[in-house]
Amino acid sequence: MKSPHLYVMIAPGLIYFILFKYLPMWGVLIAFKDYLPFRGFWDSPWVGLKHFDRFFHDPVFWLLLKNTFVLAIYNIVFFFPIPIVIALMLNELRIEWFKRSIQTAIYIPHFVSWVVVVGMVYTFFSSEGGIFTNMLVDAGLPKLNFLMSNDWFRPMIILEVIWKESGWGTIIFLAALSGVDPTLYEAAKIDGASRYRQLWHITLPAIRSTIVILFILRLGNFLDTGFEQIFLMLNSTNRQVGEVFDTYVYVNGVQQGQFSFSTAVGLFKSLVGLCLVLGANKAAKKLGEQGVY
Repeated sequence: MKSPHLYVMIAPGLIYFILFKYLPMWGVLIAFKDYLPFRGFWDSPWVGLKHFDRFFHDPVFWLLLKNTFVLAIYNIVFFFPIPIVIALMLNELRIEWFKRSIQTAIYIPHFVSWVVVVGMVYTFFSSEGGIFTNMLVDAGLPKLNFLMSNDWFRPMIILEVIWKESGWGTIIFLAALSGVDPTLYEAAKIDGASRYRQLWHITLPAIRSTIVILFILRLGNFLDTGFEQIFLMLNSTNRQVGEVFDTYVYVNGVQQGQFSFSTAVGLFKSLVGLCLVLGANKAAKKLGEQGVY
């Protein structure tokens, strides 16, 4: 065996994926069963595609699909580019202590629980006593009920994600930028290239493959809109635009005990993500990029 220490290094990650990712996949079988807890996993009767047929013919399917896709597209369009922009801006800073201070400040929100984040949002935007709401009223503007509004639900979800995760998302891009050969910038300066030209012709091409790979991986979680955040932000007035697959699975599976049906819904969502990854990876290879595999 060559380099046995390398196998030792990958062992913890391999064990983690086997125990928590691959072995639990047997559980998707109950999507094709009418799972009865008292009869157990193997003795519950097979029902084929019954639960999928029920889900696809339920009027709520189109509502869930629309809400989930809209939030997912918002995440791709508005959130995904922001870590790239922040990483490029941080890379241009030359004062090291200032750069590290900014990095630390924008990393911190990642470690804040969604419960705390949503609590802060309620404190700022509550219609009764909310800090930001009171500022609008004091400025002579009409009072807006942000938390109960269908129009404001999706923008607030995306803004929360941007505030919490943008800084953390810069780590991989900064690591990729650190590998750019400095002599390329020196040669560009000699040729008279401005900072913008260096950014466009050296920096961005250097991290293009990283951007493509992360974009493909992001598509794998395209329909994962963040259960905890959305569940905490949902209420009776914004459910029409806020109910997504994750919250629907929780309500039907955990609260109502429909384990087989909720597993079928979750499996459908996973299959959509798989198809998106395969399609994006194939498209990336046709465009000359390396892809994920």
